Order: sequence, then structure tokens, then C-alpha cells
Amino acid sequence: MATAHPIDPQGERGFTVEASSMKFGPGMLAELGMDARNLRLQRVALFTDPHVADTEPVRHALDSLKREGVDAVVYDRCRVEPTSASFLEAADFARDGKFDGFISIGGGSVIDTAKAANLYATHPADFLAYVNKPLGEGRPVPGPVKPHIACPTTCGTGSETTGVAIFDHVEMKVKTGISSKFLRPTMSVVDPTTTYSLPPGVVAATGFDVLTHAIESHTARPYRSRPRPATSAERPPYQGANPWSDMGSLQAIRLGGLYLERAVNDPDDHEARDGLMWGATLAGLAFGNAGVHIPHAMSYSVAGMNHSFVASGYEKADPMVPHGISVVLNAPAAFRFTGPSAAEAHRRAAEALGADVRAAAPDEAGAVLADRLVELMRATHLPNGLSALGYGSDDIPGLVRGAMAQQRLLSIAPCPVSEDDLRGLYADAMAYW
Repeated sequence: MATAHPIDPQGERGFTVEASSMKFGPGMLAELGMDARNLRLQRVALFTDPHVADTEPVRHALDSLKREGVDAVVYDRCRVEPTSASFLEAADFARDGKFDGFISIGGGSVIDTAKAANLYATHPADFLAYVNKPLGEGRPVPGPVKPHIACPTTCGTGSETTGVAIFDHVEMKVKTGISSKFLRPTMSVVDPTTTYSLPPGVVAATGFDVLTHAIESHTARPYRSRPRPATSAERPPYQGANPWSDMGSLQAIRLGGLYLERAVNDPDDHEARDGLMWGATLAGLAFGNAGVHIPHAMSYSVAGMNHSFVASGYEKADPMVPHGISVVLNAPAAFRFTGPSAAEAHRRAAEALGADVRAAAPDEAGAVLADRLVELMRATHLPNGLSALGYGSDDIPGLVRGAMAQQRLLSIAPCPVSEDDLRGLYADAMAYW
């Protein structure tokens, strides 16, 4: 059942739903060659990373493409947690290869790299031209890019359904991104069997990305609270919570509450990993439409200022804070803060996640939601807050500066967020137990 959204006489009246073609199910990668042929692709760039390149999913994909006569050139230098430099290197490859389409097989980092490479190969420009303001120019993408089939191998990012590509701007010590409806993959092929070999730490990190995507989109400011745009072209990709996003976000929260702990702690529980993968797809559809807010805004400096942390499951990658961890470590503090501003939405989210909300007063819903998240974090062996990453009180001013640069996200929060608020939130997120 769709949730109610209050009407502002001077506010937005409608919302838009733009979604790619999608298929979901075990074994779907075997159909990739036909999918490419149906898009009239003859020569494609297949993007992946060094850790996925030699795995069964990539072999199945290449075999399928070969059977259908599609020439595939592998680019296996995608970086886990990409940087501006790795985006540019991928764009050079895409530009020189004269490809008529792109396929990405990997986590969100791989999918985002393919999006950026496709963009800069199709519409060349200075790198910062399309990067979100204030770190970049925020120039609109001028038109469609080449077809892109995204095939996720982790149960978390939802990048296969969104028009956003995130990267680490190393020089500025902050993450940011590029956002446009034209970056949304033409098609997503979601095969949950790709997650069966993932280490528990990777499932935990990406699984909490599922939950934060879903909870943030469900607790976002209502779409009707935005000013009415002068033209439909000015309606932003992140529109605020709406009846479409509410359906997907709540179900994704339920699936995360039901399956995340099982998927992390029992690698042979394929039902749990299948369910979490479906939750990731639903959460991606929801937040790609409604948006995310404070936890994600806070995460970009958490990841951007730390290149020494080694997370469980990521020992073969360069030291960094995986995206899902950088987000969820802020989330309990953030939801305690936003709870009173959107009490019913936080209450629904808490209940969907498995919390007992029967005795909670309306102004306690955010705290109940936060407590349930902390319970799941402990059960899946996540770090105990930002201090476990090496952060302390002296780092808070830098963390706040990075978060304040994410106004596109902060504007989606259900209440205003000041620098003072962020200082308090980072302090609260230092430790939870």
C-alpha cells in the first residue's frame, strides 16, 4: 500500500518514473549474448576488475557473447572504489576502442566506471564538466550515450538501475559523482549466483549499502515538498520519497532485515543471498528515483579521507573504506537526528527491518530504527563506528567540510542540516557499543 505524502499548494505536483529494462534470476548471464544482439551490438567493451576477471561469471558472459558472434574486448583495470584518475584511464580505453556498446560485470565500482567511460567517450569534455557541483561544473549530459548492459556481482550497490557514477576525488579528499538519467544502464542482468562465492565481509559491506539506500529513500523529504519546477526538464533525478519509491524501499528493508545476517554468516545460504540480491535491485530502483540523504552525504568524506583502512573481505584491494561501511557507520546517528522530522516513515522502516515498534512513541522512531541497525552491525561483525577506522575528534572539521559539499544529497533529508548538526552527527558516529 502506498504511503501518504502531504500536499503543498505551491510545491511539486507529480513525480516521474524512469527505469531500465531488467532481468533477474539464477543463470541469466548465460543469455547475455542474445541480450547484446537484441541491442544490435557487434563490438563491446566488457568492463570488470582484476578480482572478477578470472571468475566464472565473466567466463560465462564471454562464452555467451562469443556464441552470438559479439566481439568483446575486456577491460579489467577497473578500480575498487574508483578515482578520478581511474575514470579517465577507462574513458581513454573506451574512446580508442570504437565500441558500439558497453557491458559491465562486477560491483558498483565496475558499473560506475563503465558509465563514466561511456559518457566521456560519447560526449568528450573536461573531466570536471559533468561532475556534480560544487566540486565540478554540474554541466548537463547533452544526450544519450551508447547502450550499456550492467551485470552486478555484489548484493548491494543497485548501480545497475541508477544514473549515478561515484568516484573518489583524491586531490580534494572527498567522494563525489556524476548524475544524469542518460547514465542509467540500458539494461541490467541480475544473476544472484554471482554472489555465492563472495567473502562474508563483502556481503556485509554491500548488504548495508542495500539497507541504507532503502531507508534513506523511504525517509527522504516528500516529493511534494520540493518547489514546483518551471518545466519538466528541471525535475531532478532525486525527487524525494514518492509512492513508487516507497513500495520498493520498504520491501528492500524487509528483505535486508530478513536475509542480511544469514547471508553474511552462512555463505551456503543461497536463499539469503538471492533475497539480498533482489533487495539490492529494489533499493536501487527506489533510491535512484527518490534519492539518498545524510548517511551518504557523510560517507563521502569518511571514504575520501581514509586510504589506509583494510576491511574484512577486501584484503586483495588497495586500502580503503568500502562504500557500504562508510555509509552505515553514519546511519544510526543520522536516523536518530532525522527521526522526529519524519516519525511515521522512520517507524515504518524500523518495523520493516524487524524492530519492535509497538511501545515506541512517535519521536522515538528514529532511535528504534538506529538501535536495530546497530544490532545488525554487531551481528555481522562491522567496525564499531568511525573510531574503528582511525578517526577521532580532530578529524571532525575535515569530515564536515566534505559532507557540506554534498548539498545535492543533504537537500533530500527530511529536515535542514547545518554544519553544527554535522559536527554532532560525526561525534555521535564515533562509537555505538
